[in-house]
Amino acid sequence: MLVLHGARGDLARRLVLPAVAELAAAGLLPDRWTVLGTGRRDASDDDFAELARDALSEFGPEDVDGGVFDGHLHYARSFTEDDPGELVDAIARETEALRDGGTEPTVVHYLAVPPSAFGPTTRGLRAHGLTDGIRVVYEKPYGTSSESFEELDALVHEVLDEDQVFRIDHFLGKEATQNLHVLRSGNELFSGVWNARHVAEVQIDLPETLDVADRADFYDATGAALDMLVTHLFQVAAEVAMEPPARFDAAHLAEARERMIGCFRPLDPVEDVVLGQFEGYRGIDGVADDSSTDTFVAARLWVDNDRWRGVPFLLRTGKRMARSAQQVTLVLRTPEQLFGEPNGPGRIALSLAGDGAIEVTTTVKRPGPDLRLGTGTASLALEDVDGGRPVSAYGSLLHDVLVGDRSLFTTPEGLRAAWRAFAPLQGPDRPAPEPYRPGSWGPAAADRLTGPDGWVLGDQD
Repeated sequence: MLVLHGARGDLARRLVLPAVAELAAAGLLPDRWTVLGTGRRDASDDDFAELARDALSEFGPEDVDGGVFDGHLHYARSFTEDDPGELVDAIARETEALRDGGTEPTVVHYLAVPPSAFGPTTRGLRAHGLTDGIRVVYEKPYGTSSESFEELDALVHEVLDEDQVFRIDHFLGKEATQNLHVLRSGNELFSGVWNARHVAEVQIDLPETLDVADRADFYDATGAALDMLVTHLFQVAAEVAMEPPARFDAAHLAEARERMIGCFRPLDPVEDVVLGQFEGYRGIDGVADDSSTDTFVAARLWVDNDRWRGVPFLLRTGKRMARSAQQVTLVLRTPEQLFGEPNGPGRIALSLAGDGAIEVTTTVKRPGPDLRLGTGTASLALEDVDGGRPVSAYGSLLHDVLVGDRSLFTTPEGLRAAWRAFAPLQGPDRPAPEPYRPGSWGPAAADRLTGPDGWVLGDQD
């Protein structure tokens, strides 16, 4: 049974409910299952069912019909720490119904609510005696600073055991992110160059064309660095940089990620960070006229270990940029000239968008009688790989919660190290955001963070 807190909210509609439908259509849910939606407002089961079908129609896979929800959706008004609302009785009723049908239910509480509600909801679970044997999914951000992270983590561990806690960073659930391990570890062609001897820099680029008008209140209190850098970008950087684990299970994967994030040097806000704010941002309803919120961040991250020492990890994301992409690029060291001709660049690029893709760019001979050099790119779209049906990041993560696999979830140790590396950017040396034109690649100052060839994505456009 999935108890979906914030069931009428944007996150539940766009991501969680479509993921449930996706798993149901793929036969990856038990024969008997229930989604018990809950929120502060009253609603009927029929209201919730209509919302879920609309969400699936708008955001779900085209080949999954809303009928997968039939008979599986219920709704109850949520609790507070002092008031059980309708939810406590509804959980007991639905649990008993599943048991009567011969199923011993796994109860998962999914907190698709604002971060400010994580603490009150956790305390409410304790106050109403609902913690025994449950699993709880916390969305990002898990804290908004080192201090708030420690406060939340202490509360969560007062109420729950660590193996009951699933902290989502959905980039870890992406098929293409998981392919990083396989590409590197399963192919000597790549594993042999995955180090500072062969890699000049690593670029992890998540530009977005999206505006923030539909969630301006949230965004103006958060910004790009807090929303994306300390979460998705740091986690993907750790996935790229980490040592190959002895086994691909939860304990070994988490340990490898944690050890690598522990090698992240704290950011230097003056030398290694550029913030930006797109022109017109302050005119959006819900944004303060004097807002200094960053809608763009580019950072040069240093990894202090033998494999990566001296190799910059260049992290970039922003709103209203030239195009949307999710790409990891290893820029390879190549001689500047070959046979008296300009040479390069050499790159290994992995798209994390959709099903993912791998591209290898290298020096080749141009067609013709003369020995002239050019570059060629070999591509493999992962959707072309035979066997299996791709699962969305949220579908993959939700499936792992249901089976109790914590491989793709963040841990307190890793998050603590991430906040330590990020902390200087929340201090007095935080740079002021520089303006940039919507539809551009962000402030020109970000170009100083890269090597001589600049940002790969900008270079390709």
